[in-house]
Amino acid sequence: MNLIIDIGNTRAKAGLFKNGALVHSGILELSEPASLFRFLANNKPGQLILSSVIKQLPAFLEDYLSAIPSLEFSHDTPVPIQNKYHSASTLGSDRLAAGVGAWKRYKGESLLVIDAGTCIKYNMVTNTGEYLGGGISPGIDMRFKAMHSLTGKLPLIEANYDFDHLIGSTTQDSLLSGVMNGVVEEADGIINRYKMQYSDLKVVVTGGNYHFFEKRLKNCIFAHPNLVLEGLNEILEYNVRN
Repeated sequence: MNLIIDIGNTRAKAGLFKNGALVHSGILELSEPASLFRFLANNKPGQLILSSVIKQLPAFLEDYLSAIPSLEFSHDTPVPIQNKYHSASTLGSDRLAAGVGAWKRYKGESLLVIDAGTCIKYNMVTNTGEYLGGGISPGIDMRFKAMHSLTGKLPLIEANYDFDHLIGSTTQDSLLSGVMNGVVEEADGIINRYKMQYSDLKVVVTGGNYHFFEKRLKNCIFAHPNLVLEGLNEILEYNVRN
């Protein structure tokens, strides 16, 4: 059994894989050591891969990494696709892992992988298995926070994923219209531009806000909420095999 830990900007997600299939996933509280052991329950993984954007890991994770065979994912880690990103050392590990996860599911197809979380990340993998890069834009919550913090009077509001109006008749609704409609139009527009270059393009959406885009995008997409975990598991297996 493989333990996968992905520490992002706003949360830490974990998954347990058995024979290539995800059997359990959840959120880890990095300030609470017991959260890892609650997640594992009676499961005893034989190996682990860790992907993290934070520099200093909690002590309990450091201890656990030293207790079982572990791989810390970095830009130097071998992966089963070709990384053509020009500044590989600055590439977010979650972006590359999402590309690997999509490639495992749809090998041989041109893939645009959209990871909708703290940021919205667009990742292109060619039908020959080359990760090219893509784009990064602010995520939904980040857009609300930016408008509040960078202006004098706009309030900080929370996302309303059921909001479906175009014309906002109050300031709150105007903010919701700008953000909730804006991210959808952005994503659809970018997808259309990619389709002009890749006629066989398959669009795969993952991340914490995948459900919102799954319901709203005009383009046909395939939604896989745990694509980063799946990609990390495939990277771990690839390194074990090789």
